Amino acid sequence: MKNTTEETVQLHPNDSVAVAMVDLPSGTGLSRSKAACRCNIPAGHKVAIRSVSAGEPILKYGQIIGFASRDILPGEHVHTHNVEMGDFHRDYAFGVDATAGNVIPPDQRASFRGIVREDGRVGTRNYIGVLATVSCSVSVVKWIEDAFTEEVMARYPNVEGVVALGHGAGCATAPDNEGFVFLQRVLAGYARHPNFAGVLIVGLGCEVNHTDCLLNNTGLETGLFLNTLDIQASGGSTKTVAAGVSMVKEMLKKADRVERTEVSAENLLVGLECGGSDAYSGITANPVLGAAVDLLVAHGGAAILSETPEIYGAEQLLTRRANSRAVGEKLVERIHWWESHTARFGGNINNNPSPGNKAGGLTTILEKSLGAAAKGGSTNLMMVCGYGEAVSAKGLVFMDTPGYDPVSVTGMIAGGANLVCFTTGRGTVCGFKPVPTIKLASNTPMYERLKDDMDVNCGGIVDGSAGVQEMGKRVFDLILKTASGGGTKSEEHGFGDNEFVPWHFGPVM
Repeated sequence: MKNTTEETVQLHPNDSVAVAMVDLPSGTGLSRSKAACRCNIPAGHKVAIRSVSAGEPILKYGQIIGFASRDILPGEHVHTHNVEMGDFHRDYAFGVDATAGNVIPPDQRASFRGIVREDGRVGTRNYIGVLATVSCSVSVVKWIEDAFTEEVMARYPNVEGVVALGHGAGCATAPDNEGFVFLQRVLAGYARHPNFAGVLIVGLGCEVNHTDCLLNNTGLETGLFLNTLDIQASGGSTKTVAAGVSMVKEMLKKADRVERTEVSAENLLVGLECGGSDAYSGITANPVLGAAVDLLVAHGGAAILSETPEIYGAEQLLTRRANSRAVGEKLVERIHWWESHTARFGGNINNNPSPGNKAGGLTTILEKSLGAAAKGGSTNLMMVCGYGEAVSAKGLVFMDTPGYDPVSVTGMIAGGANLVCFTTGRGTVCGFKPVPTIKLASNTPMYERLKDDMDVNCGGIVDGSAGVQEMGKRVFDLILKTASGGGTKSEEHGFGDNEFVPWHFGPVM
């Protein structure tokens, strides 16, 4: 970062804008320009530091974030009123920036106290899951969960809880519909998740996604730690709840016997998410998380970057780091799919920042994407996978998901993520059982307002009291501590039962 004044920051020497670190009153001088602010510039928003002609690209991070819709003078506020989207060439340059990387020898890698399952999978939490196949069985799985009160769970001190996960799909659709495939993939991913010691799947009995269909299509097999129930075959809701409670109790007895053991950080798969972003997100929290990801990868672990519509305009930074041309081309193909997908519904992915994003200073999807991509750090892109697909690579992985936070995180957990790191600038309060979620605040004022919901304050980057690499090391250490059983703010509040949202699209008949 290159300072213009103490109140602004220029992120790249070629940038045509600087970011206000504090509210800048009209008349504030800009040391890199002969001009002063021509109006009040809110904190986090952009101020022009040179003239930009109408139609000329506007640069931030040294990259195009949009085009001037009219002539812009130094000192002007640069935002939605004078910035528009436009087409421009991306040089994908597949793999040109891929490197050998920094890989720490196995005997020197960091470790955490994880839960090793019988088949070798490693979890960070120890839950029993109750999954609904269809919206019609959601109430029943919730009633089964309700039977396991704090008093009951006190008998099983080594189990975090019983969590029921419901959704609004599972029927009135074609069995070969892509959305239906996603639903089954997600349910199977959760059923196999190492943070679940056991899982009960509950269906109605006549739905498209009935239990036999789910098992047959995904290769799931019932046994000691996976059971199924159908409400119709069980004699109704009351009898199904009674049977389900009995099955869960048997799972709890065995789940409570687990013990945490020291395992390598290579067993961590961290999902990366940002939501309620602001202009500070791409300067503080996201680069900090990227630095932590670089450390995780060096220690043999893996991380998932997602939200395809929110790396739009920054995908060229990832394709340049692809470990093969095929990986880079798969990412570009996903971008093109999203362009076609949104067009079918009369929309586009050119400009999707929310009202909160815009209030926080983010003007275009290009600007948002460049900041969001920083979560992935600087290592090679090793794999591009479909929504909810099992992640099989170490290092940085990209998963094709929507930008909607619960849908994106649900897909990453289905893919095997056993911990989530979530950056936010405006503030977010969600959690994602059965996986712990670490919240990283991008700025100090929001952190102070939402201190009960935030785990890390990255705002020190703004005032110079902390550096990105230093904070990245702190976050990496917190990842290890959390994976070892350390609690997060969202877990303290009990968030995570209602944020299970599989990607649902396609015809509902």
